[in-house]
Amino acid sequence: MDKNFTKDVLKKVKSLEITTKKLVNDALSGHYHSVFKGQGMNFSEIREYVIGDDVKNIDWNVTARQGTPHIKKYNEERERTILLLIDISPSTLFGSIKSKKDVIAELSSVLTFAAEKNLDKVGLILFTDRIELFIPPGKGRSHLLRIIREILYYEPKGKLTDLTIVLDFLNKSFSRKVVAFLISDFNILNNPVDLKVKFKSTGVHHDLITVRITDKNEIEIPNVGIITLEDLESGEILEVDTSSRRVRKNYKNLILQKNSDFEGMIKSCGIDLLNIDTEHNYMPILVKFFTIREKRK
Repeated sequence: MDKNFTKDVLKKVKSLEITTKKLVNDALSGHYHSVFKGQGMNFSEIREYVIGDDVKNIDWNVTARQGTPHIKKYNEERERTILLLIDISPSTLFGSIKSKKDVIAELSSVLTFAAEKNLDKVGLILFTDRIELFIPPGKGRSHLLRIIREILYYEPKGKLTDLTIVLDFLNKSFSRKVVAFLISDFNILNNPVDLKVKFKSTGVHHDLITVRITDKNEIEIPNVGIITLEDLESGEILEVDTSSRRVRKNYKNLILQKNSDFEGMIKSCGIDLLNIDTEHNYMPILVKFFTIREKRK
């Protein structure tokens, strides 16, 4: 591998680490820790029953031996598993100010270092119309920096986005509940009915959070005359006369309806959806999300 390329990679990864760690410390401190529940309860000790204890925790065998009521005491298992499910299909390369891919990388880094600060494990699944890369959950700086490096520089083989594949992989690979952030522009070709079934099933078994990354120029076409548009995933070519107000309006309505339909489907499945665009700072949206989750507990 080219030494200069390797140096540039390390420089960008370290720069992203410094920036996102500061964001975590400044903006997310105090929010992340209390938002997500642990994976279960660990047995701690047996002690005498006192008024106010839950009678469901009485250990009847010990109670019979001791002659007085005793209960089993449990502590919440705080370590969680955080999974980043990242769409790396070609459509994420688009961006008018900053590419969707760059925003995804920054956001993923924030979530990664927030998890590290709270001693949680972090894993990564990169996908297109196939599972491109799977890094099992782990801890440690080298592990986390590898995750960031792969998000930034992994070269995908697939050209399309298939959400059912990544949701199936998640459900088959993890029997215990995980916190999964599914980050994509959701430029998908999946059947909405089939997809809704997959989302519902996944939401039952895991804490699934969808994050949609958008760009303003995907909704508002500027008036620049006749242009050629290419779908980065399907390769379809289309000539559009952007000087026509009717064409611009119809296109915008089509995209807004598509986005609205997707949002309705996600909400009907009881799954959280965060909308983030490439133009604005995503941190207030993330902080607001964590704050709402805290109040919901």
